[in-house]
Amino acid sequence: MTGRELDAAGITDPVLREAYTQCRQLNAQHGRTYFLATRLLPVERRPAVHALYGFARWADDIVDSLDPAVPPHRRATELARLHHRMEQGLQDGDSPEPVVRALADTARRYEIDHRHFSDFMASMRSDLDVTDYPTYDDLRAYMHGSAAVIGLQMLPVLGTVVPREEAAPYAAALGVAFQLTNFLRDVGEDLDRGRVYLPADLLRAHGVDRDLLSWSRATGGRDPRITEAFRAAEDLTRRVYRDAAPGLALLDPVARPCIRTAFVLYGGILDAIADDGYTVLHRRSAVPRRRRAAVAVDGAARLVAARISARRRRPEGHLALVPPLPAVPPVSTVQGRASSGSAADSLHQEAM
Repeated sequence: MTGRELDAAGITDPVLREAYTQCRQLNAQHGRTYFLATRLLPVERRPAVHALYGFARWADDIVDSLDPAVPPHRRATELARLHHRMEQGLQDGDSPEPVVRALADTARRYEIDHRHFSDFMASMRSDLDVTDYPTYDDLRAYMHGSAAVIGLQMLPVLGTVVPREEAAPYAAALGVAFQLTNFLRDVGEDLDRGRVYLPADLLRAHGVDRDLLSWSRATGGRDPRITEAFRAAEDLTRRVYRDAAPGLALLDPVARPCIRTAFVLYGGILDAIADDGYTVLHRRSAVPRRRRAAVAVDGAARLVAARISARRRRPEGHLALVPPLPAVPPVSTVQGRASSGSAADSLHQEAM
């Protein structure tokens, strides 16, 4: 994590700075789309997002491990230990575990409801035992803790122009939309872990069941029934995006470019899945680098405009409270770099 981010957030304790730095490293390593969007947040808010992501990533890695040397009972023990550390850290405001230390500090600074973390851990525990979901309602109950509460955790960090409770349903819906996107993109990998997150009734409506998915995954064979089922899952996910979209306008204007960028890029994953012919059992669909770069440049330009507008609204004596504007290159420059495969990485630096 850059010292500039930590300084802007008022994080001065060396131990705490190191904790946040570890969280940022987790975000950079695992959350490509999420990390890129985070770079479009005001600099002082980025450490909090890294802390929230870092903790979620840690718990997710425990339950998703495919390492045969880590049996289920050991994963359950590790998750229970993390849950205990989380509860103690939130209570004490500190923890010997760096990621939990950063989480506890973020929860305190932004007054995040601790129930959101407890609900998240409940869904993580269910991943140790639950392998499929008969209906969409069943899946929604799981996603409350695994996805909706992530949006609710983020909301105090992002800020709103309306009372927080008014924006909360949209933030929750966006978390669900992002996770549904991941479920469709990662259906093959999840099947390898013994899980099917797509609702069984949606699959059954198109003549698909776990056995057919497993056959396709194992043999590389394709079946039109699977294609239609995945297309229906895409349609379902896009409906949730439409439900979440009005919430973008309720966010603090300087936070909107970040969330809009994530909104567009995650939606782009659905486009990539469709363009690939819904072959997610056999390959991982991804947004092309050129597209990612163009969306991120647009987000950076929107961030500049939002900061200029915020400066104009502030009294002259408060201008120093606004972070410096990022340097935004011409779109043609970034698109040119995209062709060499480095545009997204370059933009990380340029949007700082």
